[in-house]
Amino acid sequence: MIPQRTLKHPIRCSGIGLHSGHKVSLWLRPAAEDSGIVFHRVQGDVVTKIPARSAYVTDTRMCTTLGLDGAHIGAVDHLLSALAGLGIDNAVIEVDGPEVPIMDGSSAPFVFLIQCAGIREQSAAKKVLRVLNKVTVEDGNRRCSLHPAKGFKVSYLLDYDHPMLRQRASSVDFSTQAYTREVSRARTFGFLHEIEALQKAGLALGGSLENAIVLDAFRVMNEGGLRYDDECVRHKILDTVGDLSLAGYPVVGAFEGERTGHDMNHRLVSALLADESAWCIEELKAEDSAVQAIQGQTATQPA
Repeated sequence: MIPQRTLKHPIRCSGIGLHSGHKVSLWLRPAAEDSGIVFHRVQGDVVTKIPARSAYVTDTRMCTTLGLDGAHIGAVDHLLSALAGLGIDNAVIEVDGPEVPIMDGSSAPFVFLIQCAGIREQSAAKKVLRVLNKVTVEDGNRRCSLHPAKGFKVSYLLDYDHPMLRQRASSVDFSTQAYTREVSRARTFGFLHEIEALQKAGLALGGSLENAIVLDAFRVMNEGGLRYDDECVRHKILDTVGDLSLAGYPVVGAFEGERTGHDMNHRLVSALLADESAWCIEELKAEDSAVQAIQGQTATQPA
């Protein structure tokens, strides 16, 4: 039996919300077996519990937002990606603001936070969602799909009208490649003219060169340059790992995406779950070749 995982100890961080520009405090706490990942939106004495499931997605513009009973938490994707990448099945996430803090624009600070809290194995068996039949969603030249595979693999084609981002592709097979090393440090990115327009409209108020890759018409404006040669593509993979975790279980299957984002990822998960012949829930066995991918055996490696 491969056991479920939670945190050993509670741990706290704070940071700026990318869209609101406000300081946000966040607690990660251990949780009981089979409880999954649950956000607690704290508003004074009122706490709204929002499961990290696709059914609670309320917005996918610029980030993935969860909501319930009028309470919302935005920008959950990077933190969910870190939890999935380290094989965490059960956790409570308390947030006292409208969004998860952006930190440095990647999931590496959350990976570090989880590693500092420690990881504890639980007595219940880890359950996974195994893809049985291919599911695809399309919208113009945007397409993404999930199909059966022995492990967990994400392939992505990035294609923007920018000299650095035309027809850039990357693939990560998490059965053999470490999430912490290959994906977690990839930062979100944006174009200077778009960021300026958003901030004039009162959006992306917390965005800066400290928490995003910013590109002008020709180059990367960040003084330190890129962390990976294909960092923007890898960030799309990072986002995808977080969005797919909203299926409610680690996914055993292969994702292929072209020019997609949070909206298409959400539509794909919804389409998958709507077709009960396309998936099954099963306990993860030690002999399964997908163990490395979804048990997070690379969790102790530094980000």
